[in-house]
Amino acid sequence: MVAAWRAMPDEREAQGGLRKYDEVSPITASREEIEQAVQDADLPALLAALAMITADETLIADDLRPPTPPMGASIKGQGGMSDEAQAKARSLAVRAIVAYRDRGSPSPEVPDAAWLNRIMRFMTKDAGDDYLPLLSSELGLPRDMGAPDWRKEDLAPGRDFSVAVIGAGLSGVAAAHRLSQSGVSFTVFERSEDVGGVWWANRYPGCRLDTPNFAYSLSFAQRQDWPQQFSRQSEIQSYIAEVTRLAHLRPHIRFGVEVTGLTWDEAAAVWRLSIREADGSRSERRFNAVISAVGQLSQPSIPEIEGLDGFKGRWFHSAQWPADIDVKGKRVAVIGAGASAYQIVPSIVDEVDALRVFQRNPPWMLPTPTYHDDIKPGMAWLLRHIPYYGRWFRFWQFWIAAEGRLPSVQVEKDWKHPVSVGRANERLRQECMAHLEAQLTDRPDLLEKLTPNYPPGAKRMLRDNGVWTAALKRPHAQLITEPLARIEGDAIVTADGERHEVDVIVFATGFLASDYLHPMKVIGREGRDLHEWWAGDCRAYLGVVIPGFPNLFMSCGPNTGVVVNGSAIFSAECAVKYATSAIGEMLAKGYSAIDCRMEPFEAFNRRVDAENLTKSWGVATVSSWYRNAAGRASQTWPFSLLEYWRVTQSADMGDFVLTKAG
Repeated sequence: MVAAWRAMPDEREAQGGLRKYDEVSPITASREEIEQAVQDADLPALLAALAMITADETLIADDLRPPTPPMGASIKGQGGMSDEAQAKARSLAVRAIVAYRDRGSPSPEVPDAAWLNRIMRFMTKDAGDDYLPLLSSELGLPRDMGAPDWRKEDLAPGRDFSVAVIGAGLSGVAAAHRLSQSGVSFTVFERSEDVGGVWWANRYPGCRLDTPNFAYSLSFAQRQDWPQQFSRQSEIQSYIAEVTRLAHLRPHIRFGVEVTGLTWDEAAAVWRLSIREADGSRSERRFNAVISAVGQLSQPSIPEIEGLDGFKGRWFHSAQWPADIDVKGKRVAVIGAGASAYQIVPSIVDEVDALRVFQRNPPWMLPTPTYHDDIKPGMAWLLRHIPYYGRWFRFWQFWIAAEGRLPSVQVEKDWKHPVSVGRANERLRQECMAHLEAQLTDRPDLLEKLTPNYPPGAKRMLRDNGVWTAALKRPHAQLITEPLARIEGDAIVTADGERHEVDVIVFATGFLASDYLHPMKVIGREGRDLHEWWAGDCRAYLGVVIPGFPNLFMSCGPNTGVVVNGSAIFSAECAVKYATSAIGEMLAKGYSAIDCRMEPFEAFNRRVDAENLTKSWGVATVSSWYRNAAGRASQTWPFSLLEYWRVTQSADMGDFVLTKAG
C-alpha cells in the first residue's frame, strides 16, 4: 500500500490510525484498463485529484471548469460539463494516470495552500476568499483543519478538568476525537451496546442513507471505499466503529450506561451526572463540562391510538425493529409515509401476505435513479488507486450541496399559488410532479393520493428510484389515507368505519425531534429545570449553549438542521468546534464556568425565527418534525452553511458571563 498522507512535523496534527483512509494501492493496470475505469469517473473530482498530485495546470483549464448549474429536483451529471469537455477531461485524466503509473505511483506530498486554493477555485467557479477557509476545512488538507490548535498541557497543565460526552453516534465520536486531540480528560456515555447512535438503533429492513455517503462522513476520517453512494445502515455503523478503533477512542466509552440527569453544582462549578448502569444500579459522576451528543432522532414517537394495548398481534416502532420478527406471510400495517416507511415498504412487500400503508401526508420525492446502486467498478478502482480522489469527491459533493436547494425553498411575497411559495419552489414542484406522474400513468387513483398539497421542502424530501410507487402498485398492497380511529383486536379501524385486519403494526412515525435532551432531567443555575423553562419550545444560542446552564454544550441542537443544503455531520462538527474552542478559553484564562448571556441568545433566536419564515418549512402548515408543537421551526438552520461555519469557529467570551476558578 502507498500511504498518501505526508507526515507532518507537528505531532499534534497527526491523525494516527485515521491515515488509513488516505491509503491507496500502486497502479499496475494497462492503459486500456485505465481508460475503462475513467469512463466511470466523477470527472470534476478526478481532475482536481490529478492536478494536486501532478501540478499539471492543463487538468484545471478554464474550458474544463464544471459550470455546476443550480440544483433542481436532480443534480446535473459531471457538474453540467459539456460532452466535448468530458471527452477532453477523460483524455487528459488517462494521460496523467498513465504517467503517474510509469513513475511508480509515488506517494505525493500535499502541495502548498496557493495551489490547493487554485484547484478549489476551479471546482467552485471561483469561490470567494470568504469561502476558502471553509472549503479547506472540508477538504482536510494540508492538515486536519478542524483540530484544536491548543493542548491542555500547554494551557493549564496542573488543572483537573474533565468532560462528559453523552452519546456515541457520529457527533459523539467527533467530540471525543477533538477532546482526545486537545489532551482533555473525557468519558463518553452510551446507553447502547456499541457506537453508532441512530445507525446502531435503526435496523429495520431497507435502512440506509438519503444523503450522499461521501459527504455524510467525518472531515477527519474520509473513507474512500464506500460500496454505494447511499450506504446501508450496517456500512455506516461499521464505519463509526472503525473510526473509534482507529482513533483509539473505544477505551474512553462506557457502553450500556445511560445518563438520566444533569445537575449543576454552583459551589463546585461542576455538573453532577446521574448514571444508570447496565445492571440497573445507579451512581453519580462529576465533570467540569458536558457535551450532549444525543441527537434529535433518538426518542421514538408513537401516536396514542385507542385500543393499541389490546392489539392481538405484534406492534413496534421502526427504530425498535425486533431481531426475532418474521413478516413473511403476515398481514402487515405500516403507519406513516415518511423516510423510514419509504425504505421499509419496498423491502418487505415481496415477503408479506398483505401490506397496508397508512398515510397522513405524502412525501415529495427527488429523482435519484442510482439510489440503491453500487459504486461503478471504474469509479471504485480510481478511489482505490488515485491519491486523495476520495477527499476531492467528498469535497465536490459538499460544494454542490453547499447552497443546494436553499434557493428553491425561498418564499416570494408576490408569488400567489395554492401550493408553492415562490418561482423556484414552483419549478422544483413541477419537476417532482413530472417524475411522479411518469410512474403512475396507469394508476390515477394512486397519483391523487401521492400528490403532496404542501410546498417542496416543508418536510423531508426523499430519494426516489421508483421502488416506492412500484411497491404500492402491488395487488396485495393498499395505500390508505383515511385517518386512524382505533384498534379493535386484530384490526385497525379507520375513520370511515372500515376494518383492516393485520398481524403486525409497524409505527414509522418518526421521533420526538423537538424534545431536545429528553428524557434527561437537566437542572441548571438556581434550580432551573431546562425542560420546564423551554416549555416545549427548545432554543439555544447557535444551537449549542443555553443561558443558566453553564459549561453545557449541545451538538445537533435547536435550529442547526441543514435540511436542503448539507448533512447533519457538518453542523455536528461545527458545534463540536465551538465547544472545544470554549473549553480551550476556559483553560487558558482560568474560568470555572462560562454561562451564555441572555442578550446574544435572544438576538440569535429572533434572527433565526425571522429567516425561517422566509422558507417553505417556516410558512407551511403541514405537520413536520421540522416544527415543534407551537408551530415554530425549531429544527432548521435557514442560512448558508458558510454562515453556520463562520459563527461556530471560535467561542466569543463576550457572549458569556464568566466565573474565575478558585
